[in-house]
Amino acid sequence: MGYERELAAARGAARQAAELAMGYWRSGVQPEDKPDDSPVTVADRESEKLFVKLLGEAFPGDGFLGEEGSTVAGTSGRRWIIDPIDGTRDFVRGNRLWSNLLGLEEGGQVVLGVATFPALGEQYWAVRGGGAWKSADGVESRMRCSTITETRRAVVCFNQLNRVLAHPRSEKVLPFLEQFGASRCLGGAWDAMLVSDGSAEVWLEPVLKPWDLAALSVIAKEAGCAYFDYQGEDTIYSGNGVICVPGMVPVMRAFLGLSS
Repeated sequence: MGYERELAAARGAARQAAELAMGYWRSGVQPEDKPDDSPVTVADRESEKLFVKLLGEAFPGDGFLGEEGSTVAGTSGRRWIIDPIDGTRDFVRGNRLWSNLLGLEEGGQVVLGVATFPALGEQYWAVRGGGAWKSADGVESRMRCSTITETRRAVVCFNQLNRVLAHPRSEKVLPFLEQFGASRCLGGAWDAMLVSDGSAEVWLEPVLKPWDLAALSVIAKEAGCAYFDYQGEDTIYSGNGVICVPGMVPVMRAFLGLSS
């Protein structure tokens, strides 16, 4: 498999960042607004600093790309992509679906990902070629996506429904959702893990950043899912993303207007 040392360090750093963030979550924090009106807190900033410190000490040649401004070129040809708190709106409201997300990129490809949900006590991880795994209630198990092929039996997770009118295919969204047996919109990373772990079949979001996608994409692929952007490419840099089970790929490509 490789990357054993990197995975151990990543999971450990994610747990320490989770403990730090949980302290702020329990006591409550006052958010500030970024220029794009998204919230940020001291917990976001301090968690990212901790990630950079721990991983920088372990791998001094690696670079960093963090949501809260940690940008280091590095010398190894690798970089860690960090979302210190994904779901800050959930975090400040006391909801439990926030996470920290960590990916390792090498040669332009994400080769390792860890998604940790501190308030749920769950962690998900994958290394390219090594399968996807989770730890919940103290039990580790392998993740596998579902084999469902019929939309009427499938669950779709369509995030950012509040922005649906700005979606490039807004007139197609409701007919698209109507095909499915059920729809969910619980939070980006959590919904993506539902698909990767066999509890849903489709996840898509129209507005995303690399730190939203790095960990989720490799975990999904190692769980047997397809991952691509709205243009059908395997990239975390185009600003949107789709995770779906193999049986839903034709449905998703049709919705996005991609050739079969």
